[in-house]
Amino acid sequence: MSNTSIQEKNYKRFITIVSIVIPLAVALLFRVNLRELGLDVEPLRFLPPIYASINALTAVLLVASVVVIKKGNRKLHEQLNTVAIVCSVLFLIMYVAYHMTSNSTKFGGEGVIKYIYLFILFTHIVLSIIIIPFVLVTFMRARLGKFPEHKKIAKITFPLWLYVAVSGVVVYLMISPYYV
Repeated sequence: MSNTSIQEKNYKRFITIVSIVIPLAVALLFRVNLRELGLDVEPLRFLPPIYASINALTAVLLVASVVVIKKGNRKLHEQLNTVAIVCSVLFLIMYVAYHMTSNSTKFGGEGVIKYIYLFILFTHIVLSIIIIPFVLVTFMRARLGKFPEHKKIAKITFPLWLYVAVSGVVVYLMISPYYV
């Protein structure tokens, strides 16, 4: 078995584990509220605008990444995507930390706007789970030098990831008036 095949097998194993563990861990941790468990922790109420900003930055990085690769700058493209992945991980950590220390905020809008909010929130959540293996496979293919395969999946990954990043900001903007 070649070194590339071994690397690819290891990447695939890692991607499978991460793609299962992250959504499960988030679902479990989302149900844990440290304050309700009697721990004396301050609610991290300052985090939502920060993680919404990180989502916005992720969207900008993704668009910039596509622009630079179309100009042939592979190195900068790789760097921008790596930073976008780091931003997504930071978002996830802050999101979980916020929900572990604060009560969930209910959307207070009524009528059609409530259904629009719920649609955006639902699609954001579902796609944020689906996007994990797409991002990791896209990244893996580039790391292994499989650029035709990378480009093929990136055409799917990019719009999904961009939607998740932008919809995260929209969800924040829609619910922010209802934070206590």
